[in-house]
Amino acid sequence: MFGVVFPNRSFPMDISTFAQIDTFHWVLDMNTFVGEAYDSIREVCIFLLNSFTLPADKALAVYIQSPGSPFLFCGAVTVARPSAVLSLPWPEPGGQLQLTADAAPLSAKIGVSVEDIATLPSLDVTAEKRIERLAMKVGENLFNFMQSFCGVDGSKLVVPMDILDRWFKKFQERAKRDPDFGKGAY
Repeated sequence: MFGVVFPNRSFPMDISTFAQIDTFHWVLDMNTFVGEAYDSIREVCIFLLNSFTLPADKALAVYIQSPGSPFLFCGAVTVARPSAVLSLPWPEPGGQLQLTADAAPLSAKIGVSVEDIATLPSLDVTAEKRIERLAMKVGENLFNFMQSFCGVDGSKLVVPMDILDRWFKKFQERAKRDPDFGKGAY
């Protein structure tokens, strides 16, 4: 049906590594995989196997759960997008961590479920957040550049007419000099 790989951390693992909860839900207990260092696993690659046919209106959704916290949606794969590398933004452990002496410790989990595509917020939540961060950083960069040239006229900022051209040239030059300029900083 599906498989996963934790880049630089594992060999491909198929569905048999997951505990099947019901027909459409599977869970991987991260304690059995990495113990308490679950938050060191930052990415997962999920892929559909060739023999599996998922209906066109369905997706395999991926969720993560830190101990004591609710599940958090990370992204999904579909027949049209049969594999994806998803970031795992582990939430802080929740407040439900009180255990009795005989209780098993809570563990982090990765959940996979078959869901209707229409009910999912986005197939790649992390990419949307990355784009949003990039837009914010570009906007901040432009604002700071403009502010360094502006004069104040009452409550208005007054900048030179060619400010956008100057800023864009500087932005392009920096991107050419440093190929990682748009990646790490944004």
